[in-house]
Amino acid sequence: MSLLAWVILGLIAGFIASKIVSGTGQGALMDIVIGIVGSILGGWLFNTFGMAGVTGFNLYSLFVAIVGAGLLLVIYHAIARN
Repeated sequence: MSLLAWVILGLIAGFIASKIVSGTGQGALMDIVIGIVGSILGGWLFNTFGMAGVTGFNLYSLFVAIVGAGLLLVIYHAIARN
């Protein structure tokens, strides 16, 4: 996947995960970072459990990225509260 595809996938996944977890977006740059790191985390988790990770710019990869970004946000909010 190209860098532009990672940025677009990260923006979409980060925004959707932010809306699901906290109800608001985190800002464009933060949504991109959360989405990209979340897609790496989600890909690693899915590979660990025997499923395919991020495979390209498609709906399955978007789902994997949203799951990873959501998990990342839950962990972030749990740490930030303390």
